[in-house]
Amino acid sequence: QVQLGESGGGLVQPGGSLRLSCAASGSRFSFGAMGWYRQAPGKQRELVATIASGGYTAYADSIKGRFTISRDNAKNTVYLQMDSLKPEDTAVYYCNAILNARLYWGQGTQVTVSS
Repeated sequence: QVQLGESGGGLVQPGGSLRLSCAASGSRFSFGAMGWYRQAPGKQRELVATIASGGYTAYADSIKGRFTISRDNAKNTVYLQMDSLKPEDTAVYYCNAILNARLYWGQGTQVTVSS
């Protein structure tokens, strides 16, 4: 069964950094596009960044230049390096991945940016 395990969230001060990891497991086959979404209380879930298996990346305008998405295809793991964090980055961050035309989601990891 496909499962996505997320880690790396936590509490950080503004200007700090966090590195999120998401390992997709349960399949012998490589995943397609992988990405990160986030959802703050009372707000809709929004795309943060995606990365295709071939390396193409796309970012939300709000985080461009601060976050970097990457992946290790051999490990079916996607990362989100978050630098220069702002309070408005506070949200639950969700990993997702595509496999066989199906979209899988992680449980989410809380990122809180506060002084």
